[in-house]
Amino acid sequence: MSETLVAAGADASAPAAPGARRFWRRLRAQRAALAAASVVALLVLIALAAPLLTALEGQDPTTYHPDLIDSARGGVPVGPLGGIGADHWLGVEPQTGRDLFARLVYGARVSLGVALAATVLQVGIGTAVGVTAALGSRSVDQLLSRATDVIVAMPLMIMALALLAIVPAGFPRTVLVTLVIGLIGWGNTAKIVRAQTLTLKGLDHVAAARLSGWNTLQVARRELLPGLAAPVITYAALLVPMNISVEAALSFLGVGVKPPTPSWGQMLTAADVWYQAAPQYLLLPAGALFVTVLALTVLGDGVRTALDPRAASRLRVGTGRGDAGRTGKETTA
Repeated sequence: MSETLVAAGADASAPAAPGARRFWRRLRAQRAALAAASVVALLVLIALAAPLLTALEGQDPTTYHPDLIDSARGGVPVGPLGGIGADHWLGVEPQTGRDLFARLVYGARVSLGVALAATVLQVGIGTAVGVTAALGSRSVDQLLSRATDVIVAMPLMIMALALLAIVPAGFPRTVLVTLVIGLIGWGNTAKIVRAQTLTLKGLDHVAAARLSGWNTLQVARRELLPGLAAPVITYAALLVPMNISVEAALSFLGVGVKPPTPSWGQMLTAADVWYQAAPQYLLLPAGALFVTVLALTVLGDGVRTALDPRAASRLRVGTGRGDAGRTGKETTA
């Protein structure tokens, strides 16, 4: 994936990155990306409004309801469809009786929050390392490139499992999972940024900035970072669903977010033995994960197409519209 993004962004002869208006016009032309963006916005809204939604239901994610559990049947919820009713919109958890709707919406806060924060950390570290390697001396470039290769070669899940297992239990688990994912997963971002920065260094406007007396920091901030926006944003959009899956996997393995803090991966861990007696307990978090990852992946692909002029050109060719008409519209915009 990273090699494809580098190839897409590293052609110096490609037109400059489109402005905001052109980007939004290209993004709006993709119905799948718009639908995915709507789904992502709805999920973020649900996560932010979790306290309000649970207050409307009259429940919270941690209160046990033993009266709603049939202990004679091993802890299966009482009532049809896992105890769904006016008081519990999606039913209750087996064995504990905790409200599933409350745990699902609060779990969205954890899963999305960890993924977004880890992505910001990965992009920040990767961009800093990539730009420094490309603009530094040969020895600095070699040192940072070898360090990046080591990070990329590390198996993320194994390293995360090892680090999470040795950290004291008192450390906030959500923060720890975010740090582990962010500090281990920045290697591909650094490679993309370094490759693109090396390409941008050879352009005339960057050379002119250097000849005018600008120092390296000024050149990077004013000339290079704007050109890096498209590949970095594109890759960041693809990192978010990957990080959601990593957080869910870590929680599923029992080393991620700890109870009573709800998480979709943690809910899947507890639901693996209830898929026959209470299938909604497994299907709800699994479905939420699937929809979130799918929507973010489609949105990331749409952002890539909108930011890459060549991809947008291929998209227009596929629509069968005339080149002359398209050129006139682009000029007018």
